[in-house]
Amino acid sequence: MIMLPDGAQDRLLANAQRIVDACSSIGVQQWDLVGFQSYGHELDIEAGKITMAGGGGEGGFGIRVVEDGRFGFAHLVDVSGAERAVQQALSIARKSPSIANFVLPSEQAATKVGGMCDTNILNLGPEDLLEQADALLSAVKSADERAIVTGGGVGVSATASCLLNSEGILESGLTTSHGLGVQVTIDNDGKMTSSYQGDSSRTKMVDVPDCVELAVDWAVRTQHPIEVEPGASDAPVLMTSEGFSPLFSMVVPPAMMGEKLVRKESFWTGKMNQNVMSEDLSIVDNGLLEGGFSSGSRDGEGVPKRKQSLVESGRLVNMLWSTRDAAQQVAEGRIDVAQSTGSAVSRGHQSPPSTGASELMMTSAKGSQTFDQMLEQMGDGYVVNSVMGAHTANPTSGDFSVTTSSILRVVGGEIIGPLKQAGLSGNLAKALAGNVVLGDDVRRQGSYSSGSMHLPDVLLMEGLRVNPA
Repeated sequence: MIMLPDGAQDRLLANAQRIVDACSSIGVQQWDLVGFQSYGHELDIEAGKITMAGGGGEGGFGIRVVEDGRFGFAHLVDVSGAERAVQQALSIARKSPSIANFVLPSEQAATKVGGMCDTNILNLGPEDLLEQADALLSAVKSADERAIVTGGGVGVSATASCLLNSEGILESGLTTSHGLGVQVTIDNDGKMTSSYQGDSSRTKMVDVPDCVELAVDWAVRTQHPIEVEPGASDAPVLMTSEGFSPLFSMVVPPAMMGEKLVRKESFWTGKMNQNVMSEDLSIVDNGLLEGGFSSGSRDGEGVPKRKQSLVESGRLVNMLWSTRDAAQQVAEGRIDVAQSTGSAVSRGHQSPPSTGASELMMTSAKGSQTFDQMLEQMGDGYVVNSVMGAHTANPTSGDFSVTTSSILRVVGGEIIGPLKQAGLSGNLAKALAGNVVLGDDVRRQGSYSSGSMHLPDVLLMEGLRVNPA
């Protein structure tokens, strides 16, 4: 295996044991730790050429200690500093407020999740990435002679990981990933249009993925802007999966976290078992999704993951909890009973686990429509493929105001041309509670908050306002 050194996982576990031994020597009774070691190859593309290739490894450990309901966290790379890190975590714990009844989870049987490691990726070297990059560049040129890949790249990685705690949990494994992204630009008489698209998989991507052609397509679609009447107006908006996902991830996953719901920091606070979305819409968090980027047997605290409904037929039916957050909110009297839903997220070794989603999926009982069918249903409105400023959306209220230069005007169900730029604003909670139509092509997207999202194109008929620049 070219990428992953022999014995990488065994060494990771051996080094983790040194931290466990440090906990024992210092007298720490309750602890959990995570360890990661990643290896990979990558190359960058700029101005239509491969500009840089690199590779290597990185990783480390995070140790959390719990004493009398108090916790402290420290991270380290070199396990020769294990005792110092454990002492640091212990010192922080002793200065922290106590959370009544906060104890680390015990060992429970967990479902094994497949599709997380592809040995074909382990055998990929830099020369394989060069071949794929060449194929990517050729595919862009074939799609449109004027198109240039002005940014992007290709990369593969393999990660050995482990999770252990004082209560008997021990989980370790290997994961792989193969990803690429392209920024495609077209210069038409000095007027430039561009589009970014990307894709990634736990398994080896054999062919040039569809996202490459999609990037070219949107760079072409947004040429030759049309003149439109200035002024903001309410209008239906068909948001592609790529345009919708940044806003969705900023607003919807946080709204379903138990801590935010009981602290009144969610626009769905006080609405458990009430309608919060259109009655045909449902949201599921599938922590057991085969090959998922955020799925797995256990969460960041070692609790078995699960597939759970969060919104059913428009009703909010569940919320997400980590062990720590559940104990804290019960201790503070904000909720009578709460327990982990297997929703603790570990974002690496440098921070303690927190609550988050795994693999969110939104479906509609009305079924799905093709892109053209959604255009026809829209009548007059807009198509938006990307937005800028989604991170400024308010997760407490659902309000947002973003800009886009990847927007098309639709009249009578037909696309008549692109706008140079426009503002897009509204309240996503209200828009999702109105008339919503889902497309038939579901694509995996990353998230600003946590986990992955599996979203189609989404037609929002109400609640949005467009202001052409």
